[in-house]
Amino acid sequence: MIIRENIPLSTLTTMRLGGPARYVIEIEDESEIPTAYAFAKEHSLPTFILGGGANTIVRDEGFPGVILKYIKTGIAKQSNNITTEAGEPWDNVVAYACEQGFTGIEALSKIPGLSGSAPVQNIGAYGQDISQTLANARAYDTKTHQFITLTKEDLNFSYRKSILNTTDKGRFFITSITMALHLGQMPRPFYNSIETYIESHHITDFAPQSIRQIVSEIRASKLPDPATTPSAGSFFKNIYLTEKQAEKAEENQIPVHHGHDGLKINSGWLIDKAGLKGKLLYGIRISDQAPLVLINESATSYHDLAKARAEIIDTVKAKFGYQLEQEPNEL
Repeated sequence: MIIRENIPLSTLTTMRLGGPARYVIEIEDESEIPTAYAFAKEHSLPTFILGGGANTIVRDEGFPGVILKYIKTGIAKQSNNITTEAGEPWDNVVAYACEQGFTGIEALSKIPGLSGSAPVQNIGAYGQDISQTLANARAYDTKTHQFITLTKEDLNFSYRKSILNTTDKGRFFITSITMALHLGQMPRPFYNSIETYIESHHITDFAPQSIRQIVSEIRASKLPDPATTPSAGSFFKNIYLTEKQAEKAEENQIPVHHGHDGLKINSGWLIDKAGLKGKLLYGIRISDQAPLVLINESATSYHDLAKARAEIIDTVKAKFGYQLEQEPNEL
């Protein structure tokens, strides 16, 4: 266990904004977790579990508590199950699964962050999400001070949600996750952008490795790499609709995606059609390739980001009547 003091959170989050944390504790094994929480309790400080920092926005005042980071890595296979330590970069896990010929998470290629964060917000992309394959997660329960196994049903997944970021936010410290995969390939039809890519490139191989390559190239063409370009991935959630709401949207010439997870409007489309794509607001650039992505081009504070966010939300609301909701956590 490594304890560091007064660490700028701008160095630990991909948006590269935010003030310092009082302490950062790097946890190298799950046996150290109770000790880390005891340290925070001894100093009467709040805690926050931080993964790769790709889905966390930090305010200018920072965090007056203890940031907990699990850095243990590793991937293991047993039959059709893959278990990964929470500190393993997520894309390494997808690469490993595809190499083994497993389908189930290939469309989640190149999503930044660590494996332990995957179930927190039920990461998803291109028609797949972690709830479809997750079997269970091992976690430390800060309420009972015991290590437990959380099943898929326990986690109560929905769009970008689980108990880990809603009803039991901060209670469980994930140390590993296990996914139940199978040999084969994704069923067609694929997500629209994948189908378009397949048609334009005349692809007939839909094995996991092939889909991973396709998704990787699509993402590279649209999304900046947060490791090199300060951003936080998709900044706004898509908008889910009832059937009645979807009918009204389509009557108003707003495209509605009909997917396995429901009816939704792509918030990036709304931002684009509101005339915001590519604009620079208070040092924050709205990507001209993927308007859901906000890039920190020259912002120096959370305050700058907050002003840009408010202008985007207000503009979309005024033009279309829909209220955008931020996707990244806020600290």
